[in-house]
Amino acid sequence: MSDRFNTIAGWTLFAGIVALGAGIVGTKMFHQERPEPMGYAIQGVEAEGEGGGAAGPSLNTLLASADVAKGEKVFAKCMACHTIAQGGANGIGPNLYATVGEGIAEGKGGFAFSEALKKVGGKWTFEALDKWLTNPKGFADGTKMSFAGLGNPEDRANIIAYLNAQGSNLPLPAADAAPAPAEGANAAAGNEAAPAANAAEPEKK
Repeated sequence: MSDRFNTIAGWTLFAGIVALGAGIVGTKMFHQERPEPMGYAIQGVEAEGEGGGAAGPSLNTLLASADVAKGEKVFAKCMACHTIAQGGANGIGPNLYATVGEGIAEGKGGFAFSEALKKVGGKWTFEALDKWLTNPKGFADGTKMSFAGLGNPEDRANIIAYLNAQGSNLPLPAADAAPAPAEGANAAAGNEAAPAANAAEPEKK
């Protein structure tokens, strides 16, 4: 009897040791810590803080509400190199009277424009002036103009409106129409409005 009991006890102890060993090995192989990094990247979705912010108003919209008086104040930055009065003399830069709508690098009493600006061609449209004022060297690589550019879109629109008022007087564009709301947004608005409408109906008895 005692031999049989000892045999059973021995096997039980052995099984316990095997189970304990398997648990230790399993813990080493499959640890419970959270994997790093967690999840996976979704193509086409920017992480928070990446990419640019929402686009601001268009140039047309900014020009439609541009302030000529504010543009004159911004133009004060340009007066070290430019005159703008009719018949004014060229300085370091050309006289800018009636510039809007004029050919790029043309006229201005024989001012010596850079070859880089001459190669651009076309006319000083509102769009071309906006690009030029944003980054002159980006607009005409090799330009002699050393001004770094105006980063504020409203400042650019105001100064373009001011330049336009000095002898050009071209009609400013109308503001762009506001974008239509997405179809999903309309549906969501309708779904939200329905419970409110139902709640407003008197209870029928």
